Amino acid sequence: MLVELVTRIPDYDRLPREELTGDIARVVERALRSFTTFLRSGTAPGRAELAFLRESAARRAEEGVPAEVVLTAYHVGVQVVWDSLAPDVRPGDIGAVMAVNSLALRYLGLVTPAVAAGYVDERQAIAEDERSAQHTVLSALLSGEGVDAAVAQSGTPLPPCYLVLALGVGPHRDEAVEGVDAVVAGRRKLRRLRARLDRRGPVLSALTPEGGTALLPRRVGPGVLPERTWAEVDELVGELGRAAGAVVTAGVVAAEPAEVPEAAVTAREVLDVALRFGRSPGAYRLDDVLLEYQMSRPSRALGRLATLLSSLEENDELLRTLEVFLRAGGRRQAASELHVHPNTVDYRLRRVRELTGLNPAEPGGAALVRAALVARAARRT
Repeated sequence: MLVELVTRIPDYDRLPREELTGDIARVVERALRSFTTFLRSGTAPGRAELAFLRESAARRAEEGVPAEVVLTAYHVGVQVVWDSLAPDVRPGDIGAVMAVNSLALRYLGLVTPAVAAGYVDERQAIAEDERSAQHTVLSALLSGEGVDAAVAQSGTPLPPCYLVLALGVGPHRDEAVEGVDAVVAGRRKLRRLRARLDRRGPVLSALTPEGGTALLPRRVGPGVLPERTWAEVDELVGELGRAAGAVVTAGVVAAEPAEVPEAAVTAREVLDVALRFGRSPGAYRLDDVLLEYQMSRPSRALGRLATLLSSLEENDELLRTLEVFLRAGGRRQAASELHVHPNTVDYRLRRVRELTGLNPAEPGGAALVRAALVARAARRT
């Protein structure tokens, strides 16, 4: 049976020989005796036998042997027994053959759940230990305290750099459906989000259905990250949104491990700015929101800038036209987005100039109007 296991299941062929001839051989012998007893007497494996098989499966889980490999081994074992009996079958043995076949299926039906349970329990325990260690490292990195001890406990060295992501996750449509448990829908969204994030490798994260923080390790320092890194992060945020079935926006900062606490604060501020000013879903660095970020900081100029557009306070149409015109980069583009004629855009811009004294069609006026819009939004929030 050992020969057949190694021949039919490549993962067993990669196990250490001392394990095959030791632990695996003992399990095979114990299972054979149990199976033979079952065939002879019909007495099902007892609690002690099943516990032995559970413990064996737990050891395979601890060693990292895939679950499907462990379960396949039991089916191979029954097949080997069957093959050894087949040459002795005679025409008059059909009744016995059917009985053996039925007992073999019943035996598998008894031991497979025990083996699967032992494997799953151990993998869950390992996963919980790993999550606990990862959470300890994440907490230490975010606080800047006890990092060395946390890293020693986890056994995983720190990378030269982390991409610190502050994630904002919008609601899934199911969370707003009447009659649907919003908590369950949110947890399902969170599970899909985590699963997609975990595909990117050893990511440290603390997430809720509304978002959270994730640290993505990088093999080089912040100063030498290739430019494509930022496109990859934006792509990842898009994948997270599709997996979650919700809008996902992120603030991202590259930092050495010692700089993670400050980077996490900055990433959260960048995310807040992107959300506050209606940026589209995606990943944003500080450079992407410099104006909005700076204009969100308290200053004497902030209030003055905000009042530059006070004469438009009751005219949502003009304010909307201004925002679209500045974002779109031209009258025709703005007209297309607003679904109006370009002449209508011109008329509205003239009204803005008449009411405020600012000309958004000129470079200097456009910069001032843009800053005034940012200041106005900052004060309103």
